[in-house]
Amino acid sequence: IINEILRLNEDPNVQGLALDLPESLYSSKVLNAVKPEKDVDGLSDVNLGRLVRGNVYDCVVPPTVCAVMELLDDLGGKTVLLVGAGGAMGAALQCVLQREGAVTVSCPWNDPQLQTKLHHADVVLVGSTKPDDVPVSWIKPGTPIISYSRDLLSEKYSNDQQNSHAAENSIGSLAVAMRMQNMVKTMERWIQSQRYRKWDLHCLKLQPLSPVPSDIEISRAQNPKAVEVLAKEIGLLTDEIEIYGQTKAKVRLSLLERLKDQPDGKYVLVAGITPTPLGEGKSTVTIGLVQALTAHLNINSFACLRQPSQGPTFGVKGGAAGGGYAQVIPMEEFNLHLTGDIHAITAANNLLAAAIDARILHESTQSDKALYNRLVPVVNGVRGFSAIQLARLRRLGISKTDPGTLTEEEISKFARLDIDPSTITWQRVVDTNDRFLRKITVGQANTEKGFVRQAQFDIAVASEIMAILALTTSLQDMKERLGKMVVANDKKGEPVTADDLGVTGALAVLMKDAIKPTLMQTLEGTPVFVHAGPFANIAHGNSSILADKIALKLVGEKGFVVTEAGFGADIGMEKFFNIKCRASGLIPSVVVLVATVRALKMHGGGPNVTSGAPLKKEYTEENLQLVADGCCNLQKQIQITQLFGVPVVVALNVFKTDSPAEVELVCKIAKQSGAFDAVPCNHWSAGGRGAIKLAQAVEKAANQKNSFKYLYSLELPIVEKIRIIAQKVYGAQDIELSPTAQSQIDRYTRQGFGNLPICMAKTHLSLSHQPERKGVPTGFILPISDVRASIGAGFIYPLVGTMSTMPGLPTRPCFYDIDLDPVTEQVKGLF
Repeated sequence: IINEILRLNEDPNVQGLALDLPESLYSSKVLNAVKPEKDVDGLSDVNLGRLVRGNVYDCVVPPTVCAVMELLDDLGGKTVLLVGAGGAMGAALQCVLQREGAVTVSCPWNDPQLQTKLHHADVVLVGSTKPDDVPVSWIKPGTPIISYSRDLLSEKYSNDQQNSHAAENSIGSLAVAMRMQNMVKTMERWIQSQRYRKWDLHCLKLQPLSPVPSDIEISRAQNPKAVEVLAKEIGLLTDEIEIYGQTKAKVRLSLLERLKDQPDGKYVLVAGITPTPLGEGKSTVTIGLVQALTAHLNINSFACLRQPSQGPTFGVKGGAAGGGYAQVIPMEEFNLHLTGDIHAITAANNLLAAAIDARILHESTQSDKALYNRLVPVVNGVRGFSAIQLARLRRLGISKTDPGTLTEEEISKFARLDIDPSTITWQRVVDTNDRFLRKITVGQANTEKGFVRQAQFDIAVASEIMAILALTTSLQDMKERLGKMVVANDKKGEPVTADDLGVTGALAVLMKDAIKPTLMQTLEGTPVFVHAGPFANIAHGNSSILADKIALKLVGEKGFVVTEAGFGADIGMEKFFNIKCRASGLIPSVVVLVATVRALKMHGGGPNVTSGAPLKKEYTEENLQLVADGCCNLQKQIQITQLFGVPVVVALNVFKTDSPAEVELVCKIAKQSGAFDAVPCNHWSAGGRGAIKLAQAVEKAANQKNSFKYLYSLELPIVEKIRIIAQKVYGAQDIELSPTAQSQIDRYTRQGFGNLPICMAKTHLSLSHQPERKGVPTGFILPISDVRASIGAGFIYPLVGTMSTMPGLPTRPCFYDIDLDPVTEQVKGLF
């Protein structure tokens, strides 16, 4: 019985559960197995507790109790005797009777004082069968007697009972009616629970210290809320989250269907100026902004961030959880495996890579007939095509479904992909910076029969599957995108896809949990979605559309969703608008452009900034001329934002070495250059309180007129779209295509891929293709060395200059400082 109850508890199509069992089976264990929200009979401990506490809205009053009370009125001061009553029903009856002013007395049938109690009672409630040795004459004439034994609710109940009291003959039917009423109430509550609910968020208090401790010390000093508590506070239902440990949960996509009629909140993008190698704090600004909005201005807000790759975490840059008093916690969980999405992408990517080489090998060593027999084997005496093989037949124009009816020509056409090894673009991936995997040779074992080719590894987050995860809008959409991925060309120059290899379903299975965004929280207890992590220089550099869409529903119409785009506005923001917004259909309300005095000084002619090396004195002492000269880059990035018609607010991320005059100068120039506002921010040292002015500026800017537009039409030729980005965004004089790039563009156009948006793979350290050129370079020709296509993700990506898709480790990587305490199991050294 309990197993059946537990099954029905989890059935989303069952909203109420009533028990009709023999009296002997109504144990506490059985009654409490029913979920309180599905407990139509109201007899679980949770429901009784709510009833006793007077929480009438959340509790369900047992139907038998309702029936009894329906028959009684004006109980004030009357004595009600409950005979043979016990357990949950007796407790519920006494509670409700006392609330109506009655004096309740309860006793068993064998109570020595029973006759006296019966004689003095104004109302007698009978909870079990009356023994023959208790005469009715003990009850004073005219006293109402109501029998409420549990089997009154059973369908087997009969009115043919030996009882002279009319009340006893009507209570059963009335109790059944009251149960039906409870069922209606339960359904109404369920319907109400499916609607958007106002947040009941309890923010965490911050007590910032000076000097500011390390990020991991700050993270560890805060006690995060249990993730199920956070989920409930922001209106998520219990069946919409999958909990990972104490502080992380996956959120199911079913929420989008539940809240489909809920208006979206405001959509804010955090971008930046061209950064130093140290980064300028876009993630920190994103988190500080939502902490200010929610914890200090009481406005619903959600941060949507990318999941960091382990490459930078153990390499140079460190983690990406924000920093100081504006970060996601626990930061070590955020920066390491999280919920395994990158591992799922790695597994899916490498399964496809293995399938490509295996297929080439098997086609090269088998006849058409042998290959066909192995691809479509006889299983238990039956031979049939799988669903994905039938789809391939349809694409080939073969309408047959019986494997035995294909002609020799059709068998060859179906079985042979004829992949040209020199055209393979699909690489294996690993989530580690490993320069020695940039060029490798595969197939050197004797078992591979001489099939040797040069290949390479990419960093896992550069996989097209990562881009698909970030750009997909549903599970079905993801499956279709995975199937469309082009991995190579055949020897006739036609594209070969994951669908052709028959691996799409398996890839979708590996990715079925990764598609769900991960819920975490900031230091001040405000919600964060962490989902997808494509790099911005070699991919499109934005977190997932699904995380944004779910968050926009949850915050409500007046709330804010703040997401960030990688590197400078010329890189991540341009791709956000031209690629992500096209795929999502969402329109941003405001762009927050992050700048630092340090980066502006570098653009003004300051010395090189090198990761791991101390900053030169130009960066630690006031130098207004350097700042003024470097503001050209800020002005250019503001102009880039204005190309898209979205209001821009400049957030100056303040460091302790910045002078008030430098800060004032930057804000003044930003406003003169067309920014809606420019605000200094101290969230790193003060948490959300240090970004209140930024939050207020963003709120005002979000109410401004928005004339959002894309930079280019998709109908334009690929070369023209590349040229528009190069000239209007980067400031190039023109572009120069290598013969390889021109050949690829011609091929993709011929294959029907010419109408896709462009995702430029370019250095993030300069507006140009040369990292050493700071400020606003002009007059340069942008070299396009190669052009590749991510057909599943839905973009063409030109490679500018020499872009590597596999970073390397420096002389002294971050891993030197990372350690584990074997006693406490705490991670040390992450930043």
